Amino acid sequence: MNIVVLGATGFVGGNVSRHLVADGHHVTGLARSHEAGALLESRGITPLPGNLDERRAEVVKAAAGADAVVFAAQMDARGETESVGALLDALAGSGKAFLFTSGSGVHLQRTAGAWSEDCFAEDEPFTVEPLAADRLAVERLVRDAAQRQVRAMVIRPGLIWGPGDHGHVSMVYGSVARTGAACYVGEGLNTYSNVHIDDAARLFVTALHQGSAGALYHAVAGEIPNRWIAEAVARDLDCGTRSLTEHEAAAVWGDFGALIMAASSRGRAPRTRQDLGWAPHHTDMLTMIGEPRLRELANR
Repeated sequence: MNIVVLGATGFVGGNVSRHLVADGHHVTGLARSHEAGALLESRGITPLPGNLDERRAEVVKAAAGADAVVFAAQMDARGETESVGALLDALAGSGKAFLFTSGSGVHLQRTAGAWSEDCFAEDEPFTVEPLAADRLAVERLVRDAAQRQVRAMVIRPGLIWGPGDHGHVSMVYGSVARTGAACYVGEGLNTYSNVHIDDAARLFVTALHQGSAGALYHAVAGEIPNRWIAEAVARDLDCGTRSLTEHEAAAVWGDFGALIMAASSRGRAPRTRQDLGWAPHHTDMLTMIGEPRLRELANR
């Protein structure tokens, strides 16, 4: 298949592209610069010069000519809504596949470091996190496109970890550089369901081949409370742990980082496992502990 990946130079889009190439597909990736184009070519990906902010019409026209489109671009809410809408309009009536990358932040709960018993399967109702209301609206737009003869699907991963990530383990290592201790918020019992980047990328490939129009698929493989992460980092670095207030956390990780590190976002994937036969190969995020790139974060 000829597949266009929007966001092919990013963490998620780049790994999805790598798996698609390995699966024998011809992949074209959006490149905002000459350097980005050269990077894609080195990975066996054909660069598509342009960007969705300033040359949207050209990008949409090129993407509509492919057999399938994967949307993994990082954009502001308005740009994402307008770009996805334009792409779905261009694909209407074609029967072609469109995979949209969302995230479990839509059902994030602000627990201030406390545990939450809520854990959501693919189509269970939840109260949307206000900051993610626009994202949830885009999810609905994508799923509704099935009624316009687009094989459109939403992939909603949990916290993605693996080589080059910037997730919770990385953030805890970084907190040691700022405070001298491995930090968490409040009780540190809050947790994000997580998934390894390779398992998430495999789900995209599987959904491309087997997924149903209008479906939502979760990519989750396990979960670890933030305090357990901090304790593992502390053992690795031979330092202490520290509980932060939400105000103190903002000084360490910034306002948005503090929100994420204080929140709970738990998910399950029964539809994904049953309908697609997907199962994760990596289930323990703490296997990253001790990686040189992470230890370097503690020394900055």
